[in-house]
This record gives sequence, structure tokens and C-alpha cells, in this order.
Amino acid sequence: MKPIPLFNLKAQYQSLRAEMRRTVLKALDSGAYILGPEIRAFEEEFARLTGSPFCVGVSSGTSALELPLKAMGIGPGDEVVVPAFTFVATASAVCATGATPRFADIDAGTLTAGAAEIGAALTKRTRAVIPVHLYGRSSEMGPIMTLAREKGLAVVEDCAQAHLATWRGHQVGTFGDAGAFSFYPSKNLGAAGDAGAIITKSRRMAELLKELRHAGQREKRRYLYLRVGTNARLDEIQAAVLRVKLKRLADWTARRRKIARQYVSELKDLPIILPDLGVGSTQHACHLFVIRLKERNRLAEHLKADGIGTGVYYPIPLPYQPAFAALKHRRGQFPRAEEAANTVLAIPIYAEMTSADVARVCSRIRSFFK
Repeated sequence: MKPIPLFNLKAQYQSLRAEMRRTVLKALDSGAYILGPEIRAFEEEFARLTGSPFCVGVSSGTSALELPLKAMGIGPGDEVVVPAFTFVATASAVCATGATPRFADIDAGTLTAGAAEIGAALTKRTRAVIPVHLYGRSSEMGPIMTLAREKGLAVVEDCAQAHLATWRGHQVGTFGDAGAFSFYPSKNLGAAGDAGAIITKSRRMAELLKELRHAGQREKRRYLYLRVGTNARLDEIQAAVLRVKLKRLADWTARRRKIARQYVSELKDLPIILPDLGVGSTQHACHLFVIRLKERNRLAEHLKADGIGTGVYYPIPLPYQPAFAALKHRRGQFPRAEEAANTVLAIPIYAEMTSADVARVCSRIRSFFK
């Protein structure tokens, strides 16, 4: 039987091969390699798709988290609340500003940090919070924004895994001061390398972000540096690749949601915890389909024997990572994050999967319990 990988980037590329090659060659032939027309067009198109007034393309999802914090003046002496259970970039972006990540435990059901968990982590030094829309599931943005407004906190949404996810009819990234997106190749909208973008409702924020990504230089004012910036520009060729894929993102997302519903239907009677895909105007982006069970490692080996890929996102909560040892966190401080780290297992989901592929994965999972 053919393998069913966790992701299948080659299948996606083959379906777009001719158009992508034409588009990349056009960008190469143009000679406009830095902040050229492809970037400007992508920024306009992504802003329109997300319903945001402004979009700024940057070099990675990590840069997309870091630059808004810097634009808001967050730095040494400040704290930013982030979930204890997420990818490391959510916290490392805080450290890159000189501020300190303040970890919040997660809700046991959603695996995201909600208003209650964030509120419990606040101190007098807290300046901002970064809600993470984990696996493609929106955080509970209404209560989080209410808390942030009451406490005078900035909000940067980590949308790295949540392209086109919604909370009560509004797309993620449009609630806070900024929304940070990653276009790492395996994401629902993936480049051919590293890339990212920031959306915002604020014209002033967008202008600051454009300066920060371009060494602190204002557009059309060459060699005049208004602030200390960095090199975090979106690459012109990556923007060209993203424009090809952006046209298919809505269809790919609909297909992912259909696959996820098939998984739920075929696995619902097994002793595993299935993800909440949302209802009505709150919709999961289905970047990852993550089940939870105590026999996680044994099931992963069982599926591997049949050529079915799996992944663990994430095996160690961030407070216990060596990179954050200076914060002196102890095991047991974040019990729900620890429980998630010990039980989560991602199974294959990508738009090119067939219903038969999904059925085969489900059949092998069912055989494990037999």
C-alpha cells in the first residue's frame, strides 16, 4: 500500500507545477527582487482575503510575532503572556525584544489559553498577550479581548496555524492589534521556504512594521533610518509562490474541513479525544488533526508500521524547555499543558488526501483498539 504521510507537499506542488514555474520565472526575469510588485500584490490580496485593512509581508512567522511587539515599544522589563503549550517561536519572539515570556496554562478542552488562564498569569509588568490559535482552532477571542481592554494590554494573535479560521464570523488575526501568520511550507498556505505576514487595522502600525522589516528605513526615503530595525522582508519569489497558492486556499480549507469531519464520523466511538471543529460561524482551519490518548506512542508505532505518518505537537511544554531554564519553572506548574504534551497525536490531513486515504487511517486506528 502507498504511504500516507502526515503532510504531502509534493502532491500539492505537482498540481501547481506549471503555474508556479511560470510565476517564479516571471519574478526572476523582472529583476525586482526586493520589495517588488509581487510583494505589494500579495499584501493587498492577503489583506482582502482576511478582511484586514493592512498587511505587511515579512521573512517568517517568527518575525511576524516579533515586529509588532517591537512596534509597540515592548522590551526589557516587560512581560508578555503566552501559552505554555505552543511552538517555541511564540515565546522566543518575546525574548527577541528583551521582554520576558510569562507562561499561562491551557484549557483542557481547547488546548488554548483562554481569558481565565491568561488572567491568572498577569502581573504588574504584563504589557501584552499572545493568544495562539493552536492547530487551526481559534482561541476564545471575545473574552480575551475584553480582558485585554480592561487591563490595557496589547494583543498580538499567533495565527501561524490558523489561516481562514474564524471566531463568531470574524477571521482570526482581526481581533487584536496585529495578527501574525506563518507561511512555512507545511502550513495551509505555505511558501517554498520561510515567509510570514502581519495583518493590522492600524495604518500607523503598518507603517512602523514596514520600517522595522527594512532596517528602520521609511519607504522611499533611502538611507534615512528613523529607528533601529532589522532585515525581515518577505522575499519577492516567495511572494510570487504564495500568490499562486492564495487563490486555492479557500478550496483547500474546505477540503481539509471535509476530511476532518470524516475523521470525526469514523472515530467518534473510540476511546480517544477528538478535536472540536467548531459550529456555525466559528470554524477550525484544520491545519492539524490532533487526537488525544494515553497510548499515544504505541498508536504512533502501530500506524508507522502501515506507512501512516504521525506527529507530536508538542512533546515538551515551553516552561520546561532548556531555553527557558532561567525562568525556574518546576514540573507540575502547568498540569494541563503537561497532560496535552503526553497525549496529543497528529494524524494525516492535507487537501490532496482522498476519502479512501482517510478511511484507511481510520481503519488502522480502529484495529489498534481491537
